[in-house]
Amino acid sequence: MKLSSVEVAVMEALEQVIDPELGIDIVNLGLIYGVEVNAGKCQIKMTLTTQGCPLSDILHQDIVRQVKKIKDIQSVDVQLVWYPVWTVEKMSRYAWIALGMERG
Repeated sequence: MKLSSVEVAVMEALEQVIDPELGIDIVNLGLIYGVEVNAGKCQIKMTLTTQGCPLSDILHQDIVRQVKKIKDIQSVDVQLVWYPVWTVEKMSRYAWIALGMERG
């Protein structure tokens, strides 16, 4: 699925949201499952590394703050989803290297 220019801008903004525990942005961690922008309303589907993540509120606030900086965005809705389940295989090559991990 091809992203619009505004959706690309949203993904770039989400790269500025850093997971405080891992020190990697949420896009490279593979936590973003979808971005849709329609008439200034942005909907983001994402997951967390664990369901009991104590930092979810901090991440949510940072996501809204970063995405609202985009000119054409009036509102941001972050929807947490738990399927598909997040695994380390969803991380980008950059995240693997930054965390000092090797793909098996």
